[in-house]
Amino acid sequence: MSASPRVAVVGTGVIGAMTAWRLARRGAEVLAFDTYAPGHDRGASAGESRIFRTVYKEGAEYVPLLRRSARLWRELERDTGSALLTLCGGLTIGPPDDPDVVAVRACAEDCGLDHEVIDAAEAATRFPQHRLDPDEIAVFDPAAGVLRPEPAVQAALRAAETAGARLVSYQRVDDVTETASGWRVSTAEARHDVDHVVFAPGPWARRLAPLRKLPVRARLITACWFAARDVAAHRTDRLPIAIRRHRTAGFSCFPSLDGVSIKIVPHHLGWPELGDPDDLPRTADVEFVRGASSAAERLLPGVVPHPIRIGTYVEGFTPDDHALVGPVPGCSNATVLTGFSGHGFKLAPVFGELAAELVLTGTTSHDIDTLAPSRFA
Repeated sequence: MSASPRVAVVGTGVIGAMTAWRLARRGAEVLAFDTYAPGHDRGASAGESRIFRTVYKEGAEYVPLLRRSARLWRELERDTGSALLTLCGGLTIGPPDDPDVVAVRACAEDCGLDHEVIDAAEAATRFPQHRLDPDEIAVFDPAAGVLRPEPAVQAALRAAETAGARLVSYQRVDDVTETASGWRVSTAEARHDVDHVVFAPGPWARRLAPLRKLPVRARLITACWFAARDVAAHRTDRLPIAIRRHRTAGFSCFPSLDGVSIKIVPHHLGWPELGDPDDLPRTADVEFVRGASSAAERLLPGVVPHPIRIGTYVEGFTPDDHALVGPVPGCSNATVLTGFSGHGFKLAPVFGELAAELVLTGTTSHDIDTLAPSRFA
């Protein structure tokens, strides 16, 4: 590979955008491809708000990555003059024996992370926006917050362009073929020969021949916005992000960013598989809406329990709900980052950084052995 390698990044959702930024900053000649516009609303890098949290139920091995990611979010904000991450704190609410509540407490204790365990009576005073049953608890993470996804993608791509990257938007990548000296990336308009290719296709992974054997499934994620009766009580200075684990319902909850409503993403209603990501429906069926409304009415006393807005998105999931990050099995000079299973956005800057390290040095300073794509070989 040349001193200034030519690298194609296929996909400019948040993972591809961050990868393009970190590669260009280190001197690579970057071509970043996307079928749609930067910051589009079809994949997982959309929906107005995303969670950042440090006390991580998915495993303590993520904590060093999260700490580095937090620093990189701030670096991107400084580089672009953007406001992307608001640390409003975060709650995990549910019965003490719920697996997610247990995992959050274990992560905090094992890693020595700041946190509070709050009983239902205290939670009713401090966070009356949530209704807890008497035997439930809330675990408070002061280092959690809310991210703004669409501005984040666009900020990363602006930073990448400033560092010399070239964006190729509105061009679907039809074929990616290994050559004697690297890779050829083909669109309907042109062919591009590069030294290395980084695949960041999100739920479109299996559309590309080198990735077809990877176990990534596209799933539908639906978000609902409910009008707040007292908007001031639901803004970021008073309402943390929350992951709710009730016996009859579960959802992620976000403070108001639009001055009107709060957002929830129901978990208990399922994330159905889509045969093709392009078959993404742009509305929700009546039963889903009834289920979401029932959860809001039961657990969020400060909202009008009928959604005023619904958004649908598609995400790539793996069998174990952990991403595929590393060399593409059976290929040379190819790196893949996909299958983030609904919890990759917050980590996108550090994944972009480690992707750049893998491309330019063949190794990374971050411990990602558990995410190796070869684990499903």
